[in-house]
Amino acid sequence: MAWQAGDTKVGFIGIGVMGKSMAGHLAKAGYPLHIYTRTAEKAQALVDEGAVWHDTPAKLAAACDVIVTMVGFPKDVEEIYLGEDGIIAHAREGAYLIDMTTSSPLLAQRIHEAARAKGQAALDAPVSGGDVGARNAALSIMVGADPEHYEQALPLLEVMGKNIVRQGGPGAGQHTKMCNQIAIASGMVGVCEALAYAESAGLDPKTVLSSIESGAAGSWSLTNLGVRIIDGDFEPGFYVKHFIKDMGIALESAREMGMDTPGLALAHSLYQRLAEQGYEDKGTQALFKIWRP
Repeated sequence: MAWQAGDTKVGFIGIGVMGKSMAGHLAKAGYPLHIYTRTAEKAQALVDEGAVWHDTPAKLAAACDVIVTMVGFPKDVEEIYLGEDGIIAHAREGAYLIDMTTSSPLLAQRIHEAARAKGQAALDAPVSGGDVGARNAALSIMVGADPEHYEQALPLLEVMGKNIVRQGGPGAGQHTKMCNQIAIASGMVGVCEALAYAESAGLDPKTVLSSIESGAAGSWSLTNLGVRIIDGDFEPGFYVKHFIKDMGIALESAREMGMDTPGLALAHSLYQRLAEQGYEDKGTQALFKIWRP
């Protein structure tokens, strides 16, 4: 049975840089919105617009047909889903659980099995597109799920994203996000190094960007984050600390498969150095400060 926006209660846990916009799109689409976040003030704007606040994930889960999570780290995902007071223990039979956090593929599989044992459907659906994609409801969403669960959830996912692809069964969405982060990691090193080179050569970085962003070097990071770098804007669309977390998951997953990832390892080491310099709460484009402190 298709979900009806006016009747299907959606819970959203994690009202951060991206989650706030994503939850807002669901509310505007007509889904009765229930929210929980550790910092209540972050949710106040949504509450003012009619969202229902819950003070624990368990209470939210019990009240909703669909629960969406967008939190920080795998340990947060594990606690929220698998803990005694977590979602799976308190969600109703038939509930859909959609984790959009970038997390561990193995953890996604564990959550799927635990949910299935309770008659619930779990999907891993990490996203790419940052704060801009979240604001514009244009996220790329990578889904790991059983086919029938994917089809049921697709209309809701389409409220938040544009490029939505089922990559396979449980965990496949997270593996795909690791591919995404590996590509971004080495790419950001190239973006920062290229702009630092332009400065060192006495060129105008904005003029350089206008030439190279539409050619073979073009990328989302170059076009969207290159401008922020040039303007000295290092505020987060995606946090350095979260990117380090993602790269750590990718490195661990690669090791489990017996695969060497030297480009990823280099980027990870550079971002760790950046965090040690005090920039862990800045955006990923702050990597430029390795070249220009």
